[in-house]
Amino acid sequence: MWRDLTSAGWTQRAGLGQLAAALGADNIRWVGGAVRDGLLGLDVHDVDCATMLTPDAVIAACGRAGIRTVPTGIEHGTVTAILADGPIEVTTLRRDVATDGRRATIAFASDWCEDAARRDFTINALYAHPETLEISDYFGGRDDLAARRVRFIGRAEDRIAEDHLRILRYYRFQARFGAALDAEAEAACAALAHTLKGLSRERIAAELLALLALADPYPTLARMHAHGVLGVILPEAGADEVAALAALIAQEAAQGLAPDPIRRLAALLPASPQLAEVVAARLRLSKFQRGRLVSASARSAADADNPRALAYAMGVPPAQDRLLLLGADARALADWQPPVFPLKGGAIVAQGVSAGPAVARILKSIEARWVAEGFPPDERIAQILSEELAKI
Repeated sequence: MWRDLTSAGWTQRAGLGQLAAALGADNIRWVGGAVRDGLLGLDVHDVDCATMLTPDAVIAACGRAGIRTVPTGIEHGTVTAILADGPIEVTTLRRDVATDGRRATIAFASDWCEDAARRDFTINALYAHPETLEISDYFGGRDDLAARRVRFIGRAEDRIAEDHLRILRYYRFQARFGAALDAEAEAACAALAHTLKGLSRERIAAELLALLALADPYPTLARMHAHGVLGVILPEAGADEVAALAALIAQEAAQGLAPDPIRRLAALLPASPQLAEVVAARLRLSKFQRGRLVSASARSAADADNPRALAYAMGVPPAQDRLLLLGADARALADWQPPVFPLKGGAIVAQGVSAGPAVARILKSIEARWVAEGFPPDERIAQILSEELAKI
């Protein structure tokens, strides 16, 4: 862990200096993930800015400096500043007036600590001055970051009551950053797991897939299952399915293949295309995600007999999904591009076969043999064509 942000590359972006000059360095702080990840020496892509200025004042100040703004979440105090090296979300300091576990009614504030108090975890409530990079830490976030501990700000139950999705965010952050478990957070998430039922399926799916995309989410998913949390958001996932996820992650690592959240979601479901359709609809997955999930759920032991034939029929990524889920070797597909079947119907017609269904049948038979033989060269295709014509 770094002691400060002076070596963090993102702090040198020219656009940040331009924004600080426009809004006034003492009026803003960099906050959240960029500060957290910068202290850990991790790559930072998005930078968020908190400000004492109201949204109208931010828009006006940026306009005078020639910075275009977009009112992306102005009802919540957020304006996006469009800079040459990337957009920055600028959010006015806030305090919660009322919450219902799904959304909050907010009021603007003028105190940095008050804004920090409404955030979820101590490691996400770190503020950095844009010029000095001095960090303001109101709740012990730096110590928690050094200890790799994910801890709610204040009482865990209170933070979860404000937004039930924080249960899933806790598990995701703990899987990414955590080492020692925070007993209060673990107990609160287990006790309040039932509150997840009131959230939109889209929000649940986004958090679940983000968790599954991490390097090794198995220990976290196992705890979620033991705590009764996984059963609320994915009741189809039992002990056997959680164990299947562990096996899949081991296969991905052994074969040098990157994690895929949809493939891992398939591991958490029984191998049933019909059930996969139901889950995909419930989680509001995209058409592409649904297709991958259903395909992976249709796996069978025969898929491992000829990996390249499988990939030729359905594409490399879906074939890799099935092989990995079966515990089979998918390395034969690494950097492999399925070839294009070179024979056309005209070549068969040229041999005296009348155009029509017969040509299609012969073409299909030749292609099946070509695939089964491992995609041999054109000379062998010509031989197979002669053999098929001899059968007429």
